[in-house]
Amino acid sequence: MRNFKDLEIWESAHQLTLKIYAITKEFPKEEMYGLISQMRRSAQSIPTNIAEGCGRNSENELLRFCNIAMGSASELEYQLILSLDLDFLDQTEYQNLSEQLSSLKKRMNRFIQYLTSQKPNNPTSKS
Repeated sequence: MRNFKDLEIWESAHQLTLKIYAITKEFPKEEMYGLISQMRRSAQSIPTNIAEGCGRNSENELLRFCNIAMGSASELEYQLILSLDLDFLDQTEYQNLSEQLSSLKKRMNRFIQYLTSQKPNNPTSKS
């Protein structure tokens, strides 16, 4: 069992979630139960799943929840594109959030690759 607060990917995901909450406050109110809700759920799902995986009893469970978090990150990636296309975000806001999310996804992917390499039945794992 790991302490999720010690993981840089969790901290980055948490900071991104805070930004998504702040920026969606400026979205049209009619999107409260639509895109705002979806973006907030996708964003918070990333650090939430990392935290839940850390609380499980095995690295396999952590790996599984990190993969779920990666799926949520991809959902958020699309929602950012949609927000830009609907003119809810300007190009600068979109670019900043997109770069932050892309960096997070790259680091999450490296962490997933690391966890995969540590699996006992993985031929590339070190015994």
